[in-house]
Amino acid sequence: MGTNSTAPTDEFDTEPDETELLFYGGRGMSAFPIVFFVVWAIIQTALLRISSEEGLVLGILLGLILGMFFAKGSWKGYANTIFEGMTQPVAVTAIVAWVWAGMFAQTMQTGGFVEGLVWLADLTGVGAALFPAITFVLAALLATGIGTGYGTTIAFVALFFPAGVLLGANPVLLFGAILSGAIFGDNLAPVSDTTIVSAVTQDSDIGGVVASRFKYAIIAALLAFLGYVVASSVLPGAEITNGAEARQLFVAESDPLGLVHLLSMGVVIVTAVAGRHIVEAISWGIVVAVVANLVLGLAPASAIVRFEAPADAPAADLLGGLPIVEIVSEDPTVTGSLVEGAAGFFTLSILVLFIIGAAQIMIRGGAFQAVLDWSLDNLATNVRNAELTMVGSTALINATITINTAAEVAIGPYISKVGERFNINGYRRANILDAQTAALGYIFPWSGGVLVGFSEMQNLPETYDWFDASLVVNPVDVVPFVFHGWLLVAVFVFAALTGFGREYLIDRESEEVARV
Repeated sequence: MGTNSTAPTDEFDTEPDETELLFYGGRGMSAFPIVFFVVWAIIQTALLRISSEEGLVLGILLGLILGMFFAKGSWKGYANTIFEGMTQPVAVTAIVAWVWAGMFAQTMQTGGFVEGLVWLADLTGVGAALFPAITFVLAALLATGIGTGYGTTIAFVALFFPAGVLLGANPVLLFGAILSGAIFGDNLAPVSDTTIVSAVTQDSDIGGVVASRFKYAIIAALLAFLGYVVASSVLPGAEITNGAEARQLFVAESDPLGLVHLLSMGVVIVTAVAGRHIVEAISWGIVVAVVANLVLGLAPASAIVRFEAPADAPAADLLGGLPIVEIVSEDPTVTGSLVEGAAGFFTLSILVLFIIGAAQIMIRGGAFQAVLDWSLDNLATNVRNAELTMVGSTALINATITINTAAEVAIGPYISKVGERFNINGYRRANILDAQTAALGYIFPWSGGVLVGFSEMQNLPETYDWFDASLVVNPVDVVPFVFHGWLLVAVFVFAALTGFGREYLIDRESEEVARV
């Protein structure tokens, strides 16, 4: 997730206690809701080609309902466990970050930042061939600076994605480049939640962890950059209705003044790097973006927030003259960039809460521990197999717990146990843990990183006349093109097989754990 925080990260509850659930068929049946959801998601997105968050919500709800029939005894404990999972701080933190980042990105979009990017790309001659690779680098820099891959994904899908598609970049490849950049920052940013959790759960200092993982991240990043350059020269751009005309008109109407929102992004980065909470950092970015829009005339106040009230409203005559109030004959509502930016993630937020609830059912019911116990006893037979087991187990957990920080907290103690059995250094353990959770949290079609970008992308047809709904990328299509994610996993598989970068406890000791 990578939402930076200045407080210790609350743990995802993985320890069985008096609330442990019993299931007909044994511990494995507690995984039924999650397994049902994953199968549903695969059928919906991959086989039926339906990109619908509402459909995924239905899938997890049915999984939870059907799973209840396998629970022994009173269903009260089952139901309470769902609420227990939904109240986990890791889930709430992700949702808050999405909403804030959505408001920020939408406000910059309203202020013409996309038009500024198109103007700059046209001026510098950056075309479709280089746009995905450059987008990957810029997204990686932003995510590393602000410590939130989710926030970066939202901002870049809202701002860079339409610009790149209009310039002729392949939409699926461009979405993959954005997700890859988010992965790089989630994995490497010192203020990222995944970085903090990976270090703390392995009793390692954050500075040492970041320094030791750079070599893995940069290898994957360089290969990913080359991959995007090569793929861009092969894959065609999207077919846009009257594309050449739309592009020419958009460039002609583009205003370089929209690039002032680079300052808005800079404020967020500087504030986050200074150690402020991500909510505070993005809030300052929103303030700067709103002020820039109003002072420079990039957007009126009504584009930021607007009350559309009926003529018979009690205060219609009194407030109707305000610039943010409009009298309408039907469909009264509140709209504007702040509202639209937040509202785009409401369905996704509900989905994630129920997924975390289902994950808690699996944890309390023992399926999670059963998988880990089996892999510990049967797979981790030597140091090489132990590291491969850590990679594989973390990947498996990320396939079920789709919020990467939650998955990391859940499996962190297991990674520590396996690594300590073979005297593997805490830095190495933390790097294996974080690389898989950072990467795979942006690859699986039902994972939080992919869905948050997909949610933002669904707003683009309403924002640009030329952006047809067919340009919205199906989450399953982007899976092969998240180059940095796949390469980061591959780097650690290679490292486990060859011993590249492997350190033991005696090689060096971690500094005192920095719980920032």
